[in-house]
Amino acid sequence: MKIAIAQINCLLGDLPGNAAKIADYANQAREQGVAILLTPEMSLCGYPPEDLLLRDGFYHACDVALQALAAQTPGIAVIVGHPHRVGNQHFNAASLLRDGRIIATYHKQALPNHSVFDEERYFEHGDAACVFELEGVRFGINICADVWEATAARRAREAGAEVLLVLNASPYHFDKISTRHDTVRERINETGLPVIYANLVGGQDELVFDGASFVMDSAGGIMHQSVAFGEQLSVIELREGEPLGGECAEVAREEASIYRALCLGVRDYIRKNNFPGVLLGLSGGIDSALTLAVAVDALGADKVRAVMMPSPYTAQISIDDSREMVKLLGVQYEELDITPTFDALQGTLSPLFKGLPADTTEENLQARIRGVLLMALSNKTGSLVLTTGNKSEMTVGYATLYGDMAGGFAVLKDVSKTWVYRLSNWRNTQGRVIPERIITRPPSAELKPDQTDQDSLPPYDVLDAIMACYVERNMGIGQIVALGYAEEDVRRVVKLIRIAEYKRRQAPVGIRITDRGFGKDWRYPITVRYEDGF
Repeated sequence: MKIAIAQINCLLGDLPGNAAKIADYANQAREQGVAILLTPEMSLCGYPPEDLLLRDGFYHACDVALQALAAQTPGIAVIVGHPHRVGNQHFNAASLLRDGRIIATYHKQALPNHSVFDEERYFEHGDAACVFELEGVRFGINICADVWEATAARRAREAGAEVLLVLNASPYHFDKISTRHDTVRERINETGLPVIYANLVGGQDELVFDGASFVMDSAGGIMHQSVAFGEQLSVIELREGEPLGGECAEVAREEASIYRALCLGVRDYIRKNNFPGVLLGLSGGIDSALTLAVAVDALGADKVRAVMMPSPYTAQISIDDSREMVKLLGVQYEELDITPTFDALQGTLSPLFKGLPADTTEENLQARIRGVLLMALSNKTGSLVLTTGNKSEMTVGYATLYGDMAGGFAVLKDVSKTWVYRLSNWRNTQGRVIPERIITRPPSAELKPDQTDQDSLPPYDVLDAIMACYVERNMGIGQIVALGYAEEDVRRVVKLIRIAEYKRRQAPVGIRITDRGFGKDWRYPITVRYEDGF
């Protein structure tokens, strides 16, 4: 018999659109002789629905859409993920549709309540297996986090399952695919059941779902590997309950994987929110250069606009490099000299600043002028402003509120400066788009004469290593120092992390590519006296 995986990109809340896509994939699969079509977790409504799940009307709309979908998929069994209400209880569910009816419904048993997940806020735990028979084979259903623990898979096997079908909305972070493979092998070793694993693909606010669905036999061997970061209908053949070998797409690693995640995140955020395009401030520095490259690769040059806004401290090479890059990429480009506006603001403020030395106030004025100009262009054209700050800057507050933080989407929000360089170099291996001097020259905000980032910050390799330990691995100061980092640097970085929290709360949403970004999985108080000394 044949089973198909519908690795689809859902639009959250678009119940008619998602149902139509599932029905189209079901029709394609049926024409290929497929008996069962497996869709991702919450495929009917999109994932994660967040507080839509607190609304009774949302459950009612999903119920109506599910009934309608059952009638639209004759001649094939379809397993669809959806929210399910039973009395006063709510479940993360998967239903088996067949012959125009809902034959069975499974309730997810393991509800993740960590990182970016809040499922215990919305759902009750299921406690029963769901096993059905088709063409002499008995199939069990699990949903995503169920296979990260032993209980649900074991219950399916005990109920007679011979093959495990798993619906997933597993978000991307670096090296997540190999982690999924290892986890599913653990379940296979415990149960002896082959696994068919369907994962969601697409961007949803800060999250990117990478797809990369797969099939493993009862020995843990990979029999099929779907593409990452794209939709795909995959057909797998079972013989005597074991999957046969099929297509195995190459799994992108490291820079290629992260770059593709960034592109998908940008593309879907713009497309799904109906923005006509994007614009960004181009500075001649590496962060804005990488952001521009991602935007063009994600959307096409015709939907991207770059604006260079030189100040009295902008080096000519920054202007020259920006001009070269926009020619390489073919995007719309303007230059707006902010010097007259800067002078006018300083004149307005001079009576209030009389006798006070110049400091970061004047530096921030330049960034805020640029933010105002970009937002004016956004209002006039409808295009979304992409901010260009990276994770290292967001970590230590090396960014200006209402200045370079002004915008609607932060492409590099979870990308450290070290990775900015790695991704920029990698992108140029695919075709040169970033002038080499942008990559090799010392980074600078260019807000005062001869400024470099290292005037205010530790070297980025040190900063990023400390940041990774403290932010992503939850290590304490003493633990980080024990790794060989200077205590002075560690305490300085940790203090900067703590006092920059109020800025991060006001930052735009941005793409998550690590397992600890400054989004839903970072929840620290702004007002706090505790200082980590461990």
